Amino acid sequence: MIRVTAAILVKNGKVFIAKRNSSDKLANKWEFPGGKVEAGETFEQCLRRELLEEFGIIAEIGEFFGESIYCYKDAEICLLGFWAYWKSGQLSPSVHNEYKWVYPKELIKYDFAPADLPFVRKLRSEGI
Repeated sequence: MIRVTAAILVKNGKVFIAKRNSSDKLANKWEFPGGKVEAGETFEQCLRRELLEEFGIIAEIGEFFGESIYCYKDAEICLLGFWAYWKSGQLSPSVHNEYKWVYPKELIKYDFAPADLPFVRKLRSEGI
């Protein structure tokens, strides 16, 4: 099982979502940004690193949000979500085609990666 983190990055009542590159696995699917945990790295360290590498921002990682386990055809992943808060940096995506800040109720309009769907449902029902 591959451990992957996801940031539930919030600002002004909205949540940050990003669209995967058209050449990636899960091409053009929306997701909560994050990535694979590297050896010796905590989940929080992973999220800070991924947000800096992929978006150029420094974020504070907060409380645990939730877990989603999903079996893709080539791998089983355990997606671990954490609340995150943008502290500094200029938003500059390097591996995503698009990004948006959306209200939780609007998340249903986007085609999310399957592992992210439990987080979409939780945000829509519980809010930020």
